[in-house]
Amino acid sequence: MPESFQIIPVGVVRKKEETAWVDIYEPYADALLGLEGFSHILVFFWFHENDTADRRQTLRVHPRKDEKNPLTGVFGTHSPLRPNLIGLTRCKLISIKDRRIEIDDIDAFDGTPVIDIKCYIQDSLPASQIRLPDWV
Repeated sequence: MPESFQIIPVGVVRKKEETAWVDIYEPYADALLGLEGFSHILVFFWFHENDTADRRQTLRVHPRKDEKNPLTGVFGTHSPLRPNLIGLTRCKLISIKDRRIEIDDIDAFDGTPVIDIKCYIQDSLPASQIRLPDWV
């Protein structure tokens, strides 16, 4: 098993006032083919502004930065502090023009590196089989 992996950004998050989009880099333009048929996408990104040795060592947090919530391991949260700084957001796809994917919003900053995009296909798991902690 390799001790590290190389992740190459495929694009970048852009936000300006009420508009959000992902600019896909030219070498990855062909990967957009067929994406317009989906209403939502999953955007995987790198929490680049949290990339410090100390923050990568943070393994427990209070979910939602609320100390009333129990101290929880980062694998049980959506915290941006984690060993590998991968973020994931489901976004409504508004349009695709050239290499620009317009989305409704994203919980990433302008300039955030995008490491992958996947079409969103709703899971067929019944709600009765989903379990969530009380703080959610």
